[in-house]
Amino acid sequence: MAPIVHGLEARYHDKLIFTYLDIDDPMTNRFKQTLSYRYQPHIFLLDADGVILKQWIGVVSERELESAIEEALAR
Repeated sequence: MAPIVHGLEARYHDKLIFTYLDIDDPMTNRFKQTLSYRYQPHIFLLDADGVILKQWIGVVSERELESAIEEALAR
């Protein structure tokens, strides 16, 4: 998933903030509780207020992620 996500980050870096969390890092516990993530990869698309618009667990296609990003940006 990393090459796909990094590619999307390169394309959308001026429109979205990409944040990477290490599930094993205790410093991310607050996010783990708030977002209820327990697996990697677990990708979240959040709006500006932190509301989860969409999420994926496991492998997801670049096309699906990009479609969801475009839809969110069009709002």
